[in-house]
Amino acid sequence: MKKIAVAMLITVILITSSAPAFGYQDKGMDMTMDVLMVRPVGLVATVVGTVLFIVALPFAIPSGSVGTVACELVVTPSKYTFVRPIGDFSPKWESGNCRSVQP
Repeated sequence: MKKIAVAMLITVILITSSAPAFGYQDKGMDMTMDVLMVRPVGLVATVVGTVLFIVALPFAIPSGSVGTVACELVVTPSKYTFVRPIGDFSPKWESGNCRSVQP
C-alpha cells in the first residue's frame, strides 16, 4: 500500500511540475530586464564600439572597409540600444540593417 501511495505521489508531482512549461510569455519581465540591464549594456557597447571604430579607422580606410567596420562597431549596437522596441529580443534586431547594403 505504501509503494502505491509513493508511486502516485511521484506521478502527481511530475505531472504538476511539467504544466507551467506551456504557460504564456510574460512581457513585463522582459521589458523590466531590458530597461534595467540590456539597454545600459547596449549604451556601453555603443560607446566602446565608437571608440574602437575611431581606432580602427586608419586601418579601415586603405582597405576600403569603413562601411563594414562602422556597421559592426557603431550602427548595430546603437540600433539595438535606441531603435529596438523595449522587450523585443527577436533576431531581426541583432544585426544592423546596414549589412544588407554591403556587397
